[in-house]
Amino acid sequence: MHEDGNGDAKAPGPGSSSGGMDQPEFLDLERELTVLFRRARAKQGEMAREVHPDLESAAYGLLVRLDESGQLRATELAAYIGVGKATMSRQLRALEDLGLVAREPDPADGRAWLVHLTEEGRRRVAKVREARRARYVAQMSHWEREEVAELARLLNQLNRGMDQ
Repeated sequence: MHEDGNGDAKAPGPGSSSGGMDQPEFLDLERELTVLFRRARAKQGEMAREVHPDLESAAYGLLVRLDESGQLRATELAAYIGVGKATMSRQLRALEDLGLVAREPDPADGRAWLVHLTEEGRRRVAKVREARRARYVAQMSHWEREEVAELARLLNQLNRGMDQ
């Protein structure tokens, strides 16, 4: 904080040299996001194993993306998850071996492949996602619906900002 010409304390603006590093709300945010991300990583591993005991934790996000998007090119999945083509190819091969995804040639580009969930993959992912939502409902039963909606809105805003 600094004082303006009237002796009143003012929070540093966006162009200040501290960049928010000494502002308690950003320290609180950093701490809470660290806890949230740590718990999310642990839960992602649990959910992956619920889909299939041999499923790698990182592959769960791929399955959810396919569940929400339908067919996607492997390059689109790689960009969304933030991995290279070789890593994506290896993960997709493992998911194919487990019978959770299938690939077929992209009719718009014979060199590309479209990836989609198999019926078994869709069934397993839906079961885990439904169980996860039920846990959210139970854990947040004391929250007002408007608070849940506001949290979802703010997290969406945060996620959109992280894409920039």
